[in-house]
Amino acid sequence: MQPDMQAFQWTRQPESYLIGENRVEIVTPPHTDLWQRTYYGFRNDNAPVLQMRTAEKYFSFVVRTEFDSRARFDQCGIVLYLDSENWLKASVEYENEQIQHLGSVVTNHGYSDWATTEIPASVRVMWYRLSRRADDFRLECSTDGKTFRQMRICHLWEGGGEVQFGIYACSPEDSSFRAVFTDIELLECQWPAHDGQPPDP
Repeated sequence: MQPDMQAFQWTRQPESYLIGENRVEIVTPPHTDLWQRTYYGFRNDNAPVLQMRTAEKYFSFVVRTEFDSRARFDQCGIVLYLDSENWLKASVEYENEQIQHLGSVVTNHGYSDWATTEIPASVRVMWYRLSRRADDFRLECSTDGKTFRQMRICHLWEGGGEVQFGIYACSPEDSSFRAVFTDIELLECQWPAHDGQPPDP
């Protein structure tokens, strides 16, 4: 199901953007990012984020990203942003002319982690799927929008109630690029219940 784009609201609206029926374009402002504390010691919380709200405990959200990033750390992707200290994101982050980092960040109570794998810098399109089961979440990616591969399963300590989810794009250094988001879908949860070891009593 295609969500109503009027239900999406900005957290930090960029100067340059377009919102259509099933298309969003964001031109990233320079020196914008999402990161909290871990390893680097700094805190960045100024990336443009466009989200909708739901109290639904089980759902999946899908989006296709297309990007012309060309400066270090340029990134765009899927996000679930509760507040500055509790959020998750998945994206392709540009590194240099040879490689990019396909990865995800989970931030709980003001501390971020970063799980990545290197992919060629020639990749310019990526789909993402975010699935929720209560306060646990699954991030997946796809190069064709059909076959999705798991990136991670994670828990958000503050993710049990109403959540906000959507898209983001940012340029941490002195750069800017255009990120295009299409094929936006809100689906029944595509993350099946676990059918192996039973839960602990």
